[in-house]
Amino acid sequence: MKQTEIISLSKEDLQDKLTEYQKQLAELKMTHVISPLENPLQIKTARRVIARLKTALSNQEV
Repeated sequence: MKQTEIISLSKEDLQDKLTEYQKQLAELKMTHVISPLENPLQIKTARRVIARLKTALSNQEV
């Protein structure tokens, strides 16, 4: 998810996307522990999107 897409989301949408990506990250980590992922960079990408979403949330609260 790109920053321009994130900025245009409302606070509720940001919360929804954040929980969605956190679940996805947990699943990716669990899958990677059991058997290696074909593309382990998915974990890195998910972490970065979560950070972007959290930053956007904190900027909207201020």
